[in-house]
Amino acid sequence: MKILVTGGAGFIGSHQVLALLQAGHDVHVVDDLSNSSSLSLERVAALTGIEVPLDVVDITDRSELMASVVRATPDAVIHFAARKHVNESLHRALDYHRVNIGGLITLLEVMATAGVKQLVYSSSGSIYGDAEIHPIPESTMPNPSNPYSRTKAMGESILRDLCRTDERWSITALRYFNPAGAHESGMIGEDPTGLRTNLLPVLMDVAVGNQTDMMVNGLDYPTPDGSAVRDYVHVVDVAEAHLRALDSGPEGFRCFNIGRGVGVSVLELIAGVEQATGRSIAWRAGPRRAGDVAQLFGDTRLAAEGLGMETYRSLDTICRDAWHWQSRNPHGYRTTG
Repeated sequence: MKILVTGGAGFIGSHQVLALLQAGHDVHVVDDLSNSSSLSLERVAALTGIEVPLDVVDITDRSELMASVVRATPDAVIHFAARKHVNESLHRALDYHRVNIGGLITLLEVMATAGVKQLVYSSSGSIYGDAEIHPIPESTMPNPSNPYSRTKAMGESILRDLCRTDERWSITALRYFNPAGAHESGMIGEDPTGLRTNLLPVLMDVAVGNQTDMMVNGLDYPTPDGSAVRDYVHVVDVAEAHLRALDSGPEGFRCFNIGRGVGVSVLELIAGVEQATGRSIAWRAGPRRAGDVAQLFGDTRLAAEGLGMETYRSLDTICRDAWHWQSRNPHGYRTTG
């Protein structure tokens, strides 16, 4: 298949491009490089021997996006391009809606014009908010607690409505929780160009010496050790889930949780990083972050049944692969910090 990947130079996107190429697909990437690096695709080319076309395009720019789709002639689209930081969304809500909702609508309009009706949508487990039942099943009513999560829930509503009104569409939304780790080669990994808000990259920065310590935001949650609990899933498993969604997608809308289905606290993740790196992680207690919830991990049985996602890489593997990436690339894709 010919696949257009929006946001394909980013953390998840670059791993997705690699997985698609290894599975024999033709790939074309659209990315504005606002929170990513074209060097990730150069690393993918080094691993596969295949150079992937990259169009530097704002997902909200209809004419440029249309030109990319015309060049790519895709059979399907995997849509990652979006703003994604919870804390940032609290201060830039309008920008998050402009990109995440406006960009999605623009993409759908362009796809419809081009006659492309298959989409795999990057959703988020954060749409559940402060859910009462854990692990959280897909039947749980979304209750997002911040603008970022609301844009993902709204995106799913748009996609459902589209499928209800045009039965030719085939759309899969993957609600994954906390993608982490890196490719086992250490060639590609997580390297946000702006503020680092995901926990594992912060821990790796401390381990590699880029910062002296890190803050644990909240030690008063109603969890076993007081720190927030999340479901960490290996980025390669996330990429595999998208591959399977492409291969098995029927007409209509469907959604799946993607994760290990196991909650891991901040303090437990710190211990896992210390074991993987052999280094002590200095941390200090801080206040809760606005928009955060105490725990968030999903029931993944539906993905096992519908996508065959029955096994996932372990937390030890996540930490080991993240350290392999960070220790080889202490400043990410840059040569210096």
